[in-house]
Amino acid sequence: MADASQGSITPPLAGASAVLVLADGTRFWGRGIGATGTAVGEVCFNTSMTGYQEILTDPSYAGQIITFTFPHIGNVGANFEDVEAPQAAARGLVLAADITEPSNWRATQHLNSWLTARGLIGICGIDTRQMTRRIRDLGAPTGVVHHAPDGGFDVAALRHQAEAWPGLEGMDLAKDVACRQAYASDEGPWQLGSGYARPGTPRFHVVAVDYGIKRNILRQLVGAGCRVTVVPAESTAEAILRHRPDGIFLSNGPGDPAATGVYAVPAVRDLLQTGLPLFGICLGHQILSLALGARTEKMALGHRGANHPVKDLASGKVEITSQNHGFVVRPESLPATAEITHVSLFDGSNEGIRLRDRPVFSVQYHPEASPGPQDSHYLFDRFVALMDQRAPKAAG
Repeated sequence: MADASQGSITPPLAGASAVLVLADGTRFWGRGIGATGTAVGEVCFNTSMTGYQEILTDPSYAGQIITFTFPHIGNVGANFEDVEAPQAAARGLVLAADITEPSNWRATQHLNSWLTARGLIGICGIDTRQMTRRIRDLGAPTGVVHHAPDGGFDVAALRHQAEAWPGLEGMDLAKDVACRQAYASDEGPWQLGSGYARPGTPRFHVVAVDYGIKRNILRQLVGAGCRVTVVPAESTAEAILRHRPDGIFLSNGPGDPAATGVYAVPAVRDLLQTGLPLFGICLGHQILSLALGARTEKMALGHRGANHPVKDLASGKVEITSQNHGFVVRPESLPATAEITHVSLFDGSNEGIRLRDRPVFSVQYHPEASPGPQDSHYLFDRFVALMDQRAPKAAG
């Protein structure tokens, strides 16, 4: 890998139609996939073996270029059901091998066609093991992936673009991926043979604050017996309470929680005063913690994959979880009213809290999975149980 101080160059690799250039000048040559053009973002890696469609459409990946450690990406094709948001949220993707031909009964489209239609730019044919080790040892770098079938590569300009990108720290991306107006969600979990179900009469009404919510979170809430109203990230407590909820949900999302917290934290602080049950996931967990007076920080190595062991401190049970976050709550900054409930068995970082004096809890990981194991689905039932405890009981 030569120094990237040159301008327009001819790729040293025969057949190369794409390059990944990092801010330090390191470059990886390969073959372009998906849309043509240029994408800049934080280069991370995900260790999941399944669910590439769900990963690429997870709004929490806004601002990121995903390196997939699993080599066979594309083998289940693409379809219109396995998406977590209408549009792809990730900036781009990095693969070891060419996209695998689809071999699945649910496939309706080749992955490459799906990527192209959604404007996702990618590169394949590079050593993703080397890329993953680099991220593991040095942290997630800023990079640019450039797909140019005509062979036009101005590496110096690409490096400059990577150097100029400000990075995720201090960046509020929630408002870019959140809904613009409130809407109702009534789609339940997917069932073999019938697709996404429409459950019966709901028992409770949940208002979900959308910082970049995944569809499967909404499906799990509906499946647990909730009527769900989704509201924009910048909604005030007053606007949320006008919907007369039985419970409040704080969603996942991208970017720096401290930046999103500028407008989200005041609303959550007001909501905490109502005594309503509140459940947060991922960015929602971080926003809740900030509202309690805690601090968050950028991780040297984020958690992204579907195989992360998390220990429930109350039961001693270990859950295998799906995760996607690059920021974390500093546990020592939490107030005495917050009890730490879950910790990562990878690095000991905080994975969950609950309040001792209110029906409020949150987790850093993704209990809805999609993709990933279903060990943590019980948390949606726990949220419903808190609402049930507050519901007026019938006489007699």
